[in-house]
Amino acid sequence: MEKNNSKIKIIVAMSGGVDSSVAAALLKRDGFDVVGIFMKFWSAQNASRNVADKKDTNRCCSVESEHLARLVAKEIGIPFYVVNVEREFKKKVVDYFLKEYRKGNTPNPCVVCNKEIKFGLLIEKALKLDANYIATGHYARIIREIPNHKSQITKYKLLKGKDRNKDQSYFLWQLNQKQLSRVLFPVGNYTKPEVRKLAKKFNLPTAETKESQEVCFIQNTTNEFLKKYLKTKLGPIVGQAHYGVKKIVGQHQGLWFYTIGQRKGLNINQGPYYAVDKDFKNNILVVSKNKKDLLKKELVAKNVNWILLQKLPVSCDVKIRYKSNLAKAKVFENGKIIFQKHQEAITPGQSAVFYKGVELLGGGVIE
Repeated sequence: MEKNNSKIKIIVAMSGGVDSSVAAALLKRDGFDVVGIFMKFWSAQNASRNVADKKDTNRCCSVESEHLARLVAKEIGIPFYVVNVEREFKKKVVDYFLKEYRKGNTPNPCVVCNKEIKFGLLIEKALKLDANYIATGHYARIIREIPNHKSQITKYKLLKGKDRNKDQSYFLWQLNQKQLSRVLFPVGNYTKPEVRKLAKKFNLPTAETKESQEVCFIQNTTNEFLKKYLKTKLGPIVGQAHYGVKKIVGQHQGLWFYTIGQRKGLNINQGPYYAVDKDFKNNILVVSKNKKDLLKKELVAKNVNWILLQKLPVSCDVKIRYKSNLAKAKVFENGKIIFQKHQEAITPGQSAVFYKGVELLGGGVIE
């Protein structure tokens, strides 16, 4: 960056939460030319007059969130604008979400939103406004490798955030070098308690805002949301075949309403049962009482993205869902991943993300 920060224009994606608020305040404190942008996403409430529940909105862009973001911008003294991206969000994120569920997968919409909206569409808009960078409140870090005599190309590495409990690098594996060259994560080097303290120091109205960890456009449960858009398709629930014996133990409402590893909501007597497979050809949900039937040692990932090209196969740590522990594995050229130990409930549609220490190497979508 240039020494004169005032000549560097940065657009901050402000959500009305404490993290993005502090990100904007830190950049303003350091003398950058900061502009706040609030992105208005799609919500079921705005999309249909039949949705009577006023709570059925998008938490990331509610009226309250916009109001808070505007107050923060006023407090730190930066311009503030609202950008409507409802159409793009619906097409790229919500439609993808529903399409994947129809296939029987369990998608992660936040990964797609980051790639297509927050670090895709927003960067495009920022460049049109002659901005040098965009910034968000993600708990992650980017380091730039200065070119040397071997390589004249600047390379960017994506690292976990300092706060391991809040690290959000998992959701950023689809980013590329071009995007990373335009992105800043001002709170990545802070812990959440430190961010709260900074918010109070900057006198921000978002200092005590609650955490939001669910999918932003789903207000209640995922199934309640899906039932508004996907039809019921009844079919048998069949117990896992042991020694060639199959037994119908219940009835499902539609395979898209269930996810691998699910135990609650199956409504089967004499349980507990676990959902272990989906047979779309015959419309059968396969369950088992034996939790070991959820264990697998291999998976195949599609649409694999590497932050920096790797020599394959590569040994690394892999997360098969955001809340899962890291597991040692080897990733091969065809997206095949072999773990050292069996993993529980490997779920199609979720992201398998690759790490080496604190560095995020890349990831793919589980098939």
